[in-house]
Amino acid sequence: MPDIKEACFSSLKSGQSFTTVKMVRDEDVVKFSEVTGDVNPIHLDEAYAGKSVFGERIAHGMISAGYISAIFGTEFPGPGSIYLSQSLKFKAPVKIGATVETTVTITGLNEKRKQVTLDCICRVADKVVLTGEARLMVPDECK
Repeated sequence: MPDIKEACFSSLKSGQSFTTVKMVRDEDVVKFSEVTGDVNPIHLDEAYAGKSVFGERIAHGMISAGYISAIFGTEFPGPGSIYLSQSLKFKAPVKIGATVETTVTITGLNEKRKQVTLDCICRVADKVVLTGEARLMVPDECK
């Protein structure tokens, strides 16, 4: 396991943000279906999905939400952060092979509770596909 610096509340500032870019691969969709049991044919069956409003298979919305979670737990704020809540609005489908840009931005800091509120947004090209707000608890001191 790589040496990852643990997050700390005292290092965070309102307005700070972090962005990742990930491509949604076919194997990601298949693995997500296997892990979660969500085998909706809109995600897995070309013939079925081709007759849908989307005209093709789409990725599970929660894959994009997972990109948000990955940022929080590994990058920003990072290890030691604890997810408390997350709201999500799915604005548009994500096609398999699409590249998703995920950005989280600090919008609030609760010093007393050591909690951080963040705006979350996922885009494919210039199109917003997911928005939301998260609240995390972050360790007090830097280690």
